[in-house]
Amino acid sequence: MSLTAAKIKAFAGELGFNLCGITPARPSPTLRAYLRWIERGMQGGMSYMARVDRVRRRQNLREIMPSARSLILVGMDYHARFADEETLNDPARGRIAAYAWGLDYHKVMELRLEQFAERLADACGRAIQQKVYVDTGALLERSHAQQAGLGFIGKNSMLIHPRRGSSFFIGEIISSLEFDDYDEPHRETMCGTCARCLAACPTDAFPKPYVLDARRCISYHTIENKGWIDRELRDGFGNWIFGCDICMDVCPFQRFVSETEEVAFLPFDIDRVAPPLTDILMSTADSYRALFRRSPLERIKREQMVRNACVAAGNWRGERAIPHLIQLLYDESALVRGHAAWALWRTMGLDSSKLLTDLYRRDDDARVRDEVAALLG
Repeated sequence: MSLTAAKIKAFAGELGFNLCGITPARPSPTLRAYLRWIERGMQGGMSYMARVDRVRRRQNLREIMPSARSLILVGMDYHARFADEETLNDPARGRIAAYAWGLDYHKVMELRLEQFAERLADACGRAIQQKVYVDTGALLERSHAQQAGLGFIGKNSMLIHPRRGSSFFIGEIISSLEFDDYDEPHRETMCGTCARCLAACPTDAFPKPYVLDARRCISYHTIENKGWIDRELRDGFGNWIFGCDICMDVCPFQRFVSETEEVAFLPFDIDRVAPPLTDILMSTADSYRALFRRSPLERIKREQMVRNACVAAGNWRGERAIPHLIQLLYDESALVRGHAAWALWRTMGLDSSKLLTDLYRRDDDARVRDEVAALLG
């Protein structure tokens, strides 16, 4: 069988992918911007972004696979209308980014991409080399997706399809196949003068259009940052405990977002969308695993999630959280104790002074003591 671009896109549609494009395996046109980004340290604690071997792979895809000739990019919608805005914005609940409401997209997409790659190999009728990635490979996938015609990079650094918004996952197959009919790159930008995403970010994570400083990003801190969250940023987190959708939700192109037809991405319980903060604050390692089993939230541990919930509880300032926060002052994790102290101070004010003074006197962790000292002045 002759393997044409049209046939490949037909395979993609049959496997449930909503978008598909093909581009030569060339260096990303945003490579220089990426190198400047890591030179400025905007990757924060994501040291893997600046590792020498990873940089080489992003500069040349043949460092990943010597026979690489083409990139097949796919997109799969994940948007689901499950909860109303009142529930999502309830300060007593911890909000989870929409992409993480269902099952772990890495596993769902990787399995589907492996099936896609098998079909390509069967249809080709000869040996070909292929590598499958979903948000894990050392390549600038949004930029490559733009080159494959899947959309344009917005001022919020997201890939935006002009008729589907940006609520879709990206996956790719690096292939040794070459084609005569590659897709045309999408135009560089369609944002025009709009800057809603930049203005809406509560932590000012965009120093300028198209540049995200991860060190100020809610998604970075609630997922990638395993340490202490800067006190100056915590107010802006609202009730977000895993990821953030703000810069996407305000984008005008989101009005075209498509509902997902992939059952795996549909949440089966409101607690997978916006769980009560008290449930997170009182969780154990076992109960946390049970609550978020097989979801993207498995990638962070109970300690990190309780830290996030403490920040959200400090912004909520609800009395129902007080007994749980007091209990967390005795948690085995210094990270949890310190953030619980901040949340307790925000909720109780001066009435928490004795509790925090006791914590300062008994705790031998320097960061916890610094946190309490800053609160008590």
